[in-house]
Amino acid sequence: MELLISIMVGVMIATGTYLMLARNVLRFIFGLVLISNAANLIIFVSGRLVAQSPPLIPEGADVPPELVANALPQALVLTAIVISFGMTAVVVMLALGSFLSSREDTVNIGPETPPEQPTQENEA
Repeated sequence: MELLISIMVGVMIATGTYLMLARNVLRFIFGLVLISNAANLIIFVSGRLVAQSPPLIPEGADVPPELVANALPQALVLTAIVISFGMTAVVVMLALGSFLSSREDTVNIGPETPPEQPTQENEA
């Protein structure tokens, strides 16, 4: 199961990187969300994938009676979900501001003015 999820995380990171390299702002946002979800998934998998019992300790015991899932990665993933949601909201608002000011959803990297085109003179 861990191998399948590792392959899935690799595909998610590769797809997110591909989307983030595009000049379209919407694709950049989707790539950012994919990479943050892949990071959350890999943190979650690091806590072992067991279906036996939740990470609860019975009253009066010092340790769990059987193999349980690790609760720390689950708490870290919950925190990372909140942080990635906030980061996505900020990026969406920046993209919206950029779109409203320029009416384009692409990122133009380069000089402010286009280079002068050579003119061809008509020879008669």
